[in-house]
Amino acid sequence: MKKKLNITLSILLPVQIVLIELLKTNPVWIEHFYSKGLYPYISQSLRVLLGWIPFSIGDFLYALLILGLIRWMYIRIKTKFKAPKQWIFSALATLSIIYGCFNLFWGYNYYRLPLHISLEIKTDYSPEELVTYTTYLIEESNRLHKEITQNDTLQVKFPFTKLEVDEMAIKGYENISHEFPELTYTQRSLKPSLFSIPLTYMGFNGYLNPLTNEAQYNRQIPLFKLPSTTSHEIGHQLGYAKENEANYMACLTTMNHPDIYMRYAGYTFALQYSLGEVLKTQPCVGQNLVGTINTGILKDYREVRLFWEDHNNPLEPFFKLFYGNYLKANNQPQGIKSYSYVVALLVNQHQKNLK
Repeated sequence: MKKKLNITLSILLPVQIVLIELLKTNPVWIEHFYSKGLYPYISQSLRVLLGWIPFSIGDFLYALLILGLIRWMYIRIKTKFKAPKQWIFSALATLSIIYGCFNLFWGYNYYRLPLHISLEIKTDYSPEELVTYTTYLIEESNRLHKEITQNDTLQVKFPFTKLEVDEMAIKGYENISHEFPELTYTQRSLKPSLFSIPLTYMGFNGYLNPLTNEAQYNRQIPLFKLPSTTSHEIGHQLGYAKENEANYMACLTTMNHPDIYMRYAGYTFALQYSLGEVLKTQPCVGQNLVGTINTGILKDYREVRLFWEDHNNPLEPFFKLFYGNYLKANNQPQGIKSYSYVVALLVNQHQKNLK
């Protein structure tokens, strides 16, 4: 019985892969029936089921999966890889189950309509529009910074605990949900990762567990980065699977937040992307713009940069390469470096709001 089940599940693996390739060609169907149809019920159910537990069930599942893989390899080596047909079908069956759950519980969101279509905004912008928007972000960031510190050379000190920032990130979605009902967020499931130290050395701020729908954040990161990180992971949780779209959600909810510290984190987060594009495409203009940023803001950026530099290790590029290839395999051809799309969304949404 088990042998037949393993064979059946193994056969379903290539069937699932073909199904994904077919679904990629119909994002309208995915958007309507899955992302705005079935998925909200799946996500809500998992958040109700697991959100109240103070630690990450998904991290425990990952630990068990890793231990199970080690045990499986040990047995294979000990038995000198005997009975290959049996263990190959067993391995393929396990992969089939994981792949199926990954896509059903969250992964199909990778193939939904691009966000700019849903927002009805363009994805192109002129160099002048980019500079104008970046200048606006600098002015707003400087204003918020000065209002908080009363001194443009001082670094902002967030007067909140990380748990309080979690709650404030959720309020950011509540605040914007009247304009974007699809961003209504109930039944929180936002947790510090049990693997925060490994995440730090891998170079990651956080992640969403696609099997349990728990939003995880790295508890080691500077507090300045936490508002954008938690808001980003909630964006994933609400079905915006692509990194650039989750980054846009983080900007949208923090920049419009009622709390000044959250707005400061949001505007400076958006500024990183926008200024980065200017520096890449118009280096001289970008350097001039950097000179107009308050020294205290640059100190916040420096704190984050030094944090990651302090945790650099030879394996980090391999983790980033692996994750970049994972993103490319899931309908994100630019991988991790998809910043220009975030900037396009920000610039064009700003232009739309001005009309």
